[in-house]
Amino acid sequence: MSSDKVKNGNEPEESEESCGDESASYTTNSTTSRSKSPSSSTRSKRRGRRSTKSKPKSRAAYKYDTHVKENHGANIFGVAFNTLLGKDEPQVFATAGSNRVTVYECPRQGGMQLLHCYADPDPDEVFYTCAWSYDLKTSSPLLAAAGYRGVIRVIDVEQNEAVGNYIGHGQAINELKFHPHKLQLLLSGSKDHAIRLWNIQSHVCIAILGGVEGHRDEVLSIDFNMRGDRIVSSGMDHSLKLWCLNTPEFHHKIELSSTFSQEKSTLPFPTVTKHFPDFSTRDIHRNYVDCVQWFGNFVLSKSCENAIVCWKPGQLHQSFEQVKPSDSSCTIIAEFEYDECEIWFVRFGFNPWQKVIALGNQQGKVYVWELDPSDPEGAHMTTLHNSRSVSTVRQIAFSRDASVLVYVCDDATVWRWNRRQTTSI
Repeated sequence: MSSDKVKNGNEPEESEESCGDESASYTTNSTTSRSKSPSSSTRSKRRGRRSTKSKPKSRAAYKYDTHVKENHGANIFGVAFNTLLGKDEPQVFATAGSNRVTVYECPRQGGMQLLHCYADPDPDEVFYTCAWSYDLKTSSPLLAAAGYRGVIRVIDVEQNEAVGNYIGHGQAINELKFHPHKLQLLLSGSKDHAIRLWNIQSHVCIAILGGVEGHRDEVLSIDFNMRGDRIVSSGMDHSLKLWCLNTPEFHHKIELSSTFSQEKSTLPFPTVTKHFPDFSTRDIHRNYVDCVQWFGNFVLSKSCENAIVCWKPGQLHQSFEQVKPSDSSCTIIAEFEYDECEIWFVRFGFNPWQKVIALGNQQGKVYVWELDPSDPEGAHMTTLHNSRSVSTVRQIAFSRDASVLVYVCDDATVWRWNRRQTTSI
């Protein structure tokens, strides 16, 4: 596919890279949420919370490289790097917006190169999220995407065609995540209040998480921990829930899904339903919780309250196994505060290998926190802004070595920033 599918924004640099609380030069009138979905810009006041002691830095951690504009002109909601590639392989990422999933390469010398663009057969589809895996037989990269229609497409990137279509959720799908080790296992969180676990190799739904004590509204965000034996989820019901997969029943179902054949079986796959999470709390946020990720045994989560919260279930000294399901208490470790981001479905990027977080706001500005493992409250915070970045930043992604930061915006733009060589993360 030719490069005329995107408009290149690699013009003479006019970037404004600022530190601390220096304000952006441009503002935007965008206060909406996602298209084709309810909006909320309700501000919730927070009291008695502890914020990080952001250490001043002399200059921004990243430097502007280039940006492009996709020609569909619609919101781009999702972005994800393929972190499964080796360190000597090209840095590749994908964006999800309109009814398209677009794949780019970040050349080492700078810029962005369009590789592929998959357009859904349904022009009314709006993709919200995408996630990377690979074919276990051929090692070809696979890209899962989903959104407004509630259908998961698994795309063979090299062939540029869908090789799997999964229907089960009754409404829109807000986020997809692959298992960190068993890359045939795909997790999906939906507007229908449920989370589903799929095997894309055998094309079956292994489990449904939700129901009696599940989410009471849209599931907005989901994540596997590094071991892949726990899931954290968050949603419009202001709650955060933890689900354990390291039970004999789940182990059996996952193993069964690997050998199950729909063609040879006269019965459908015996999908397991888990109605009760292993931990649940509404004490962290007072509004929609639209992004959540694991940070070791801690959890990072955000709402429409201008802060990312680092917390853990139970007391600080307790292991997860010591926390009872009936105990909703939690310990807040630190908060990372920012400004002008009071709408929902704005998701931060987190690189667990390099310990760096980034989040954009409604004004096109990006906050970057470099974490100090010895002092979670003492993160180094800098801000990134380019005078032409004036639209809401929907999601941010890092390359595996955190040398490249990419973000996507409501005005169909995709931005690349490179880590400064002198910056140690």
